[in-house]
Amino acid sequence: MGTLDGKVIIITGASRGQGEAEAVLAAQAGAKVVVTDIIDGQHVAKEVGGLFISHDVTSSEQWANVVQKTLAAYGRIDGLVNNAGIWKPGGVTQATEAEFRQIIDVNQVGVFLGMQAVAATMIAQKSGSIVNISSVAGMRGLRAIAYAASKWAVHGMTKTAARELGAHNVRVNSVHPGFIETDMLPQGIESTIANQVPMQRTADAKEVGEVVMFLLGDAASYVNGAEIIVDGGFIA
Repeated sequence: MGTLDGKVIIITGASRGQGEAEAVLAAQAGAKVVVTDIIDGQHVAKEVGGLFISHDVTSSEQWANVVQKTLAAYGRIDGLVNNAGIWKPGGVTQATEAEFRQIIDVNQVGVFLGMQAVAATMIAQKSGSIVNISSVAGMRGLRAIAYAASKWAVHGMTKTAARELGAHNVRVNSVHPGFIETDMLPQGIESTIANQVPMQRTADAKEVGEVVMFLLGDAASYVNGAEIIVDGGFIA
């Protein structure tokens, strides 16, 4: 038996990278997986035997469509992984207003809309797990002001939602990855990893995904409002 047998899990930004790794792990654990992304994710849905829905996380209408299609296909929603996100470096003096607003819209507003979209279904079921992917940038300063602002917001929104939804047996937790081998990994960070990451390596996306699987499963039934850091000791 898998740890997610019979559960229906929505994973955003799941066409590649960390989201794809999470989708594969969820399916291997027995879940029915709904893959969503703004880019084509049919290949991932086929691999995991799930459903792909084209999805812009900044649109409340498209979130409503994801929920409607998921319920039509599977009848319930047990988990949501708010994984979709974008990154751009730039401090206070470099970032443009347009860049700042775009990153906030995807990384912060998208997470809010996702939690709001699935809340009613999970409350009615009296069960559910929402996992919001933040970052170590949501735990410390980073010379990428828009990204850091969005990930600090995800950290805070997670705490707020956990307090609100916990009474309905709906858990909300955040995961804070460090340097992960995906397309979003900054270039030229070898010296940083060697000098500042105690484990002296980056992580495979599956190493983050395993933490997400724990939070989605029943073994984490009393874990609510937590932040779990997956960074090899970077910010320790």
